[in-house]
Amino acid sequence: VQLQAYGGGLVQAGGSLRLSCAASGRTFSGYAMSWFRQAPGKAREFVAAISWSGGSRLYADSVKGRFTISRDNAKNTMYLQMNSLKPEDTAVYYCAAGAIISRSRGAYDYWGQGTLVTVSS
Repeated sequence: VQLQAYGGGLVQAGGSLRLSCAASGRTFSGYAMSWFRQAPGKAREFVAAISWSGGSRLYADSVKGRFTISRDNAKNTMYLQMNSLKPEDTAVYYCAAGAIISRSRGAYDYWGQGTLVTVSS
């Protein structure tokens, strides 16, 4: 499956952005999907994940209550609604697909190219 993340940009602290991840190739609905992010000089970290049906969702503690992950299997697209953004949310955001929902990078076999989110203070 091929993934393309988009929707990043520059936003002020307290603002909102919605990221999208469009999938093509194999059946999108068969995969768990996730978002990871990587800030400059830091390791890539888990942000959120959603099961193939959307019935299960996982969030990193740092984004819980502010970010919402969702998916539309009919449109082969996953979303990350980000509210109350903070400067520490600045990072390149990557979407990924895998067989099972997990917080672990190793669980995901397919990765998109990333989209940059910059939150100014």
